[in-house]
Amino acid sequence: MNTYTPGTIEAKWQAAWADADTFKAVRSADKPKYYVLEMFPYPSGRIHIGHVRNYTMGDVIARYKLATGHAVLHPMGWDAFGMPAENAAMASGGHPKDWTYQNIADMRDQMKPLGLSIDWSREFATCDPEYYGQQQALFIDFLAKGLIYRKKAVVNWDPVDMTVLANEQVIDGKGWRSGAEVERRELVQWFFRISDYSEELLTAIDGLDNWPAKVKLMQANWIGKSRGIEIPFHPTNGGDPIVCYSTRPDTMRGASFIAISPEHPLSVAMSADTPELADFIAETRKMDTTEAAMEKAEKKGIDTGIRVKHPIYPDQELPVWVGNFVLMDYGTGAVFGCPAHDQRDLDFARKYDLPVRNAFHMPGEPAEVQDQALVPAKTEPVVFIDHFAGITEVTSQDAIDATIDYFEANGLGQGQVKYRLRDWGLSRQRYWGCPIPVVHCDACGVVPEKKENLPIELPYDVSFDIPGNPLDRHPTWRDCACPSCGKPAKRETDTMDTFVDSSWYFARFTAPHATTPTDIDDAAYWMNVDQYIGGIEHAILHLLYSRFFARAMNMTGHLPQGTAEPFDALFTQGMVTHEIYQTRDANGRPVYHLPEDVTNGKLADGTTVEVIPSAKMSKSKKNVVDPDDILAKYGADTARWFVLSDSPPERDVEWTASGADAAFKHLGRVHRVCTQIAEMPDETSPDDADLLRAMHKAIHDVTMGVETFGFNAAIAKLYAFTNVLAKSKAGGNAKRTAAKVLAQLMSPMTPHLSEEIWAMLGADGLVANAPWPVADAAMLVEDSVTMPIQINGKRRAEIQVAADASKDAIEKIVMDLEPVQRALDGGQPKKLIIVPGRIVNIVV
Repeated sequence: MNTYTPGTIEAKWQAAWADADTFKAVRSADKPKYYVLEMFPYPSGRIHIGHVRNYTMGDVIARYKLATGHAVLHPMGWDAFGMPAENAAMASGGHPKDWTYQNIADMRDQMKPLGLSIDWSREFATCDPEYYGQQQALFIDFLAKGLIYRKKAVVNWDPVDMTVLANEQVIDGKGWRSGAEVERRELVQWFFRISDYSEELLTAIDGLDNWPAKVKLMQANWIGKSRGIEIPFHPTNGGDPIVCYSTRPDTMRGASFIAISPEHPLSVAMSADTPELADFIAETRKMDTTEAAMEKAEKKGIDTGIRVKHPIYPDQELPVWVGNFVLMDYGTGAVFGCPAHDQRDLDFARKYDLPVRNAFHMPGEPAEVQDQALVPAKTEPVVFIDHFAGITEVTSQDAIDATIDYFEANGLGQGQVKYRLRDWGLSRQRYWGCPIPVVHCDACGVVPEKKENLPIELPYDVSFDIPGNPLDRHPTWRDCACPSCGKPAKRETDTMDTFVDSSWYFARFTAPHATTPTDIDDAAYWMNVDQYIGGIEHAILHLLYSRFFARAMNMTGHLPQGTAEPFDALFTQGMVTHEIYQTRDANGRPVYHLPEDVTNGKLADGTTVEVIPSAKMSKSKKNVVDPDDILAKYGADTARWFVLSDSPPERDVEWTASGADAAFKHLGRVHRVCTQIAEMPDETSPDDADLLRAMHKAIHDVTMGVETFGFNAAIAKLYAFTNVLAKSKAGGNAKRTAAKVLAQLMSPMTPHLSEEIWAMLGADGLVANAPWPVADAAMLVEDSVTMPIQINGKRRAEIQVAADASKDAIEKIVMDLEPVQRALDGGQPKKLIIVPGRIVNIVV
């Protein structure tokens, strides 16, 4: 009898798919299209088991859609620019390009044995000049439409990596890769005008029906729409007013100070003559400016000596402080402090002995100032104290709206809608990125490069022995002719943020070899991405930037009209986790051990290990599972089956050796059962109808599971159907029919084994090309049902009755059962509850 040998089987069928171009994406006027895309990986050099799960999920959908008659686009590429390659080059003396392309080759070699239904002819890396040259063309077109501009801005500067960092790349005031103390510097930077799309990006979230609710909420919070008011506070000694923006003007009675940002023009102007203030501003520029970090940081300030009049109570004077907790890029860079109703303001007031006055209190509670700031939800009713607009007990939101109306009616301020979303700074001071295609000319200023000169390729002959951007010190690359006047000029040496590379790759996949960023006909056919799959960690920036890029590409003619949202459906998968195994050294410090070094909780020398509950895989904790080892031991189908079967796909799945063993044994059983069926003679049996009914039920259930991302549920149905098939007494004809359907239903999950079974049973062609089976609705109707019989809450028997049996008929059968007669002992039941088709409950 044939044995299950995945190594031989999987190589054979991968070669067959390649020879037949089975997964080549081809436009077809006769088929509906389906575009499935997993977030492409960074080429770090190794895939991990999380990659296996992510790409297997997409592969299940792609294979299923191919079987249901769709033209399928399922591509693969590499998000290949970025600092890790430069860091590796600096550490090894190599070159980022060589390091990156070698890693791509290694990871491609690891991925192909997984049997993914990818059209590899569309593969590209973002560091390919053919790709980033088209990205440069997009930049030029965006610039022409006013979607990109250049300005001086305060940025996070990493003095070791010598590049600008996004707020999210600053961790506890340090660069996320270098660990160096980040500085705040003023540099001229390029920006995308994404903030112009704040309202559109926010409103459109409601239409993303097939996105996870948590992702939509995260996007909405990041855009951060708020209605507030700009209020001028006039200095007591004259001069220009300080305009504060507030979303809580209802608390104006409790205002006790004004705080302005260290980057506020007034702060900067005063620092020129105030060394103490200049030092303070320099200190704040080293702060981590993420919201979470600023929330934790100690609140510090400098009193400017300026006093302003309270707009409602002119006899009150409020001191103006420079506060390290006020950001210049939100609102106006100035706020009024209300310590009684903002914990940050209260901490600041206590530190500097500033007044604390309540504007409201909770109903039934005293009006005195509390030890903690009182910050109820805006929907809760509160009691206002002598509110200037005559408000008493209302919700905070009602009070906010009434206060804004009062201020506007009395000329004291102007209502404003603000957004948290800031323009996207794209300049990075590094080598390994897409060069920004502009030239600096003394005569013409900043001039975009001519498209016929694209791509502006990175020079290979660079050195990383000195920190900083090697493009700044390259002997010839920076020197060029002005595209406008032809005079000597200098190239821009900043490169683009790598988020740019990943913000349009989905569109490039529709025509990866086009001589323009997209081919509009291909884009019109394949876009949008029907199903996008990736981690929750990309829920905000990558997805938001991609949504902006789709709009910008629409405006510039690179995507068809109406392509505002790039991803119709989004699925965020869970992680693959593993237990951590550790012992302790002589000093009590943990020593971690690889899973393969632990057997039954012990090391080879008999030492017992401490088992830490399942956690995210980490090289430092040695709880990683190498996919190469898994494929060598079990084969790709076992790995695919296991990562899909053990947990709902949106949740984490724990990799266990026992689970992988069980999956491998099951697939071996499937192979064995189908081998036996292939050798059965042609014959029929009275049991054929039952098997075929179970087959159609399996078709229905597995189809529902795949279509709803319930892969684990679909696999559970396949386990059950395999058991039915193995135990059935049906004849060879019915069993072969059912086994072929089993191969088809398993093919999205275990494509190699399914092809082997399909061929073994004499089916035509490839199972990958076979139409998906359709359940016969008539076969899904049960002729009979099994009903459990519970007596006083315990199951004591079961009966099989016609599916449409009446309650009276069921009662007669139940009352004649021996277990029921024994329990009643000649009496009558206290209660008899019959749920037709479900259960019978008897209380005696």
